[in-house]
Amino acid sequence: MIIVSACLLGENCKYSGGNNKSENVIKYLEDKEYILVCPEQLGGLSTPRNPSEIITYGNKDGNDVLSGYTKVLSNKGIDVTKNFIQGAEETLKIAKEHNAKTAILKAGSPSCGYKKIYDGTFLGNKIQGMGVTAAILNKENIALLDEDDI
Repeated sequence: MIIVSACLLGENCKYSGGNNKSENVIKYLEDKEYILVCPEQLGGLSTPRNPSEIITYGNKDGNDVLSGYTKVLSNKGIDVTKNFIQGAEETLKIAKEHNAKTAILKAGSPSCGYKKIYDGTFLGNKIQGMGVTAAILNKENIALLDEDDI
């Protein structure tokens, strides 16, 4: 079983109300079993919603959010850390219930990015690091991929 970011399969759950449909991911999954998730919706955030970023201070990421060392804020300054942690925990619960060994996640997302994430300035700058959901799945040894890996 594979966990997949729902936006990659065309579900309109992106913060803007749109999606990040990836034909490569759709084709890759044709003969595989998978479950769609949107960690931000699972955490209780609406669609559409204000964009959010991990406040990285240049070197913090989703691991630090889970440890309580930094927060996730919307571009309006609203603290959505609890929503992001709840969504990550719910995604992990689903992964464990279905014995998922792999997750295909949305690159760059503050939830799902696993190589790079936005730096918390809302200026489009990225740094090396993981989103909150990617971090929790990684801690459980679930293999992480994004649409660029497919």
